[in-house]
Amino acid sequence: MLNSSTSTVEVRSKVSDPGARTKVSLLVGNHLLCKSLARIIQQRADILVVGQSADFSNMALIIAKSQSDVILLDSVGANAVNRQCVTRMRDLNPNAQVLMIGMDGDEGAFLRAVRAGVSGYLLHEASPADVITAIRAVARGEAICPSQLSKALFDSLAGVREFTPRVRKMGLRLTRRQQELLPMVARGLTNKEIAYNLNLSEQTVKNHIHRMLRKIGADNRSEIIETARAEDLLN
Repeated sequence: MLNSSTSTVEVRSKVSDPGARTKVSLLVGNHLLCKSLARIIQQRADILVVGQSADFSNMALIIAKSQSDVILLDSVGANAVNRQCVTRMRDLNPNAQVLMIGMDGDEGAFLRAVRAGVSGYLLHEASPADVITAIRAVARGEAICPSQLSKALFDSLAGVREFTPRVRKMGLRLTRRQQELLPMVARGLTNKEIAYNLNLSEQTVKNHIHRMLRKIGADNRSEIIETARAEDLLN
């Protein structure tokens, strides 16, 4: 991160006030990176750092007070928050654009970020110039992403393929009980029906399903099944 150049694709645009300074809040879990980014950004006359923190417990307070144009998250911060957190950011400041930096080139993670409402997504090899360019782009209302991920975005939007996150083998991540639930979820059984079949309480089944969603990074049961089939965990 911050040492080599990477190409990006800008997706949408709108006109903004060319004379205004772009206000940026840094929610960066890596302390050294946070300081480095603040120093780099503050050297630009058109960009102003109005808040920075590595503590995500006070994230809402920082955003609410700063009224920033761009909220910048690193990979540590991105892993610490979820779709609801991104939505909360936008609720606190509807005009703020969320830019993620230092990310892996995983299509599933990228598409989930887009669905959550982020406007920018940069990989870990992004240079300082790439970050500055991205901040300016999303502040103008544009969306920016690595060129190698743009095909996944277009395919997803066009419906060429269903959204299926590429994750490590789920069998290595799910408990034996959760793997036992998979075929029943695939058959469309309700929590109550699964509980009856496995002699469990309905709440216990609900808890297992919730943990499966979190582990896989899925939003619903359909995405659990799509990923399970992609990983050959279902016949």
